[in-house]
Amino acid sequence: MVKLGWLGGALLCASLGGCASAPQAPAGSALGALDIVTTPYAELDGVWQARPDGVIAVAGKPSGFIATRDTYTDYRLHVEWRWPGKPGNGGVLLHVASGPKDGVWPLSIQVQTKHGSAGDLLPMAGATFNEPLTTAPGAYPPIKARTAADSERAPGEWNSMDVLVRGGCIDVTINGVKQNGVTIAQPATGRIGFQLEGTPYELRNLRVERL
Repeated sequence: MVKLGWLGGALLCASLGGCASAPQAPAGSALGALDIVTTPYAELDGVWQARPDGVIAVAGKPSGFIATRDTYTDYRLHVEWRWPGKPGNGGVLLHVASGPKDGVWPLSIQVQTKHGSAGDLLPMAGATFNEPLTTAPGAYPPIKARTAADSERAPGEWNSMDVLVRGGCIDVTINGVKQNGVTIAQPATGRIGFQLEGTPYELRNLRVERL
């Protein structure tokens, strides 16, 4: 197991139409540069602000996502998030890959952080997994709902998400409670992303370990 450390580093600003050349990652940034993709185009410093206390303030808009440049296949991911104001919608994207898009959303599997739905899994833009959806056929968005009682904490409190990805299997735990799991996930590899869905939120203690 190789520990890659805290999620951070320089960010690459890009529009949906393409990316600029990559910046140098700062010293100690194990993950290197990230990409930001929004519609309309947004400057990074208005969206993602790292504070001295280790908390990252995410504006939540304009619509889009921020993703690692590196790709991951088998790994453990730890994310902590909270809603500093009114709770809303958001998600962590696994296996962000090139291919079709659903509006601004890339081909990926979303772990939902939406208030009241934390732990739901959504196959985005044609992604698939073996287990049946809990939404009706043809419903939008397609969802495999969490399998345990709601374990999200009250707005303003910190929540933790732990994701284990191995051999195409994805297991999701929210605040210590196993909430979801799927097998034969496609795509089975890709980047890790954070959605911008209109509501400001905060992140801290972001870690990823390759297996």
